[in-house]
Amino acid sequence: MPTDVHQHFWPPEFTALLRARTTPPYLDGWTLHLAGEPPYEVDPADHDLAARSRLAVDDGLDLALVSLSGPLGIEYLPPAEAEPLLTAFHDGVLALPPPFGAWASVCLSAPEPQAVERELRRGCVGLQLPATALLDEAGWQRRAPLLDVLARHDKPLFVHPGVAPPAPGAPPWWAALVPYLQQMHASWFAFRAFGRARHPRLRVCFTALAGLAPLHGERLAARGGGRGEVDFDAFYETSSYGTRAVDALVRAVGIDVLVAGSDRPYATPADLGADAAAHAVRTVNPARLLKGATR
Repeated sequence: MPTDVHQHFWPPEFTALLRARTTPPYLDGWTLHLAGEPPYEVDPADHDLAARSRLAVDDGLDLALVSLSGPLGIEYLPPAEAEPLLTAFHDGVLALPPPFGAWASVCLSAPEPQAVERELRRGCVGLQLPATALLDEAGWQRRAPLLDVLARHDKPLFVHPGVAPPAPGAPPWWAALVPYLQQMHASWFAFRAFGRARHPRLRVCFTALAGLAPLHGERLAARGGGRGEVDFDAFYETSSYGTRAVDALVRAVGIDVLVAGSDRPYATPADLGADAAAHAVRTVNPARLLKGATR
């Protein structure tokens, strides 16, 4: 079943709530304002269901998983602000027709494991957390009750970049290339150092090839961290990368833990070819990550 594990879509009620806000994150018309990034002009077609459904068909997908975007910062809002947005997001994406599915999100300013439980029971394939919540030992400890819910339901964790700090004068691509990847890099090393021991059977998927963190294995070994065996329950999603980066990561962790993701509408799927390896990244490996989740 060809799968894209990483897409974004704003249901109409969610969009309306963003437009009703006056502090970040908010929409002014179709201009998105975030705390740490320049205003972004949203293409309305990016969140038009008919248009996105056609793209999914063109991409040859049987399953396209929609996630809340961590850089919006919704998870860190006070509960009175976060909960209506999260409810509108979950209600909207869980009502999408095939081939769409959904990752759950949770308010992190007052996290409730019961909220994760509820969205999993409603049909979410797993939980998305921003990498900013998992940067160190303390982060993995604080999120342990949420991850215990995933372990109990045998559902995966999806780690996505979070809010970028302000960078006055930086070019438009700065957030995507610097803080996003730094967050992914740190969250992967923190998982290796602290998270895996606490959650030995948790399946985890890191977006953007985990900021290419696994390529530092030689330096890790040189500094006493050991090379270690490949963790076959830690997956790496390909969005915004192409064959050179994917080939390099395969050398470090093998083909069996790479999964296809596009980050639509902010990026397009990479051309991974049509050989057996591409089939594994698009079909076989996502099935292992999701344990056969369907719509």
